[in-house]
Amino acid sequence: MISYGVYQLFNLIMFLMLVKVLLSWFPNINWYKEPFNSLKRFTDIFFEPFRRIIPPLGMIDISPILAFFVLGIVQQLLFVILRKFGF
Repeated sequence: MISYGVYQLFNLIMFLMLVKVLLSWFPNINWYKEPFNSLKRFTDIFFEPFRRIIPPLGMIDISPILAFFVLGIVQQLLFVILRKFGF
């Protein structure tokens, strides 16, 4: 079913976002080397809109929390809508 595929795609995106957040706790990671650069570029697509709304507060960046929250809501809404229309 398409609805299940879309749901799993959102799970994959949120998993990659979680990996990026966890790796950001390690200061010795070189974000200019692969695969870290690709991970950063991909996840920043989701984090940047929220960073524009609420910039990092010193060393604390809460944009991932908002990104997870909003993506979770969008995931659930899309899943329900697609299921309702038989996809």
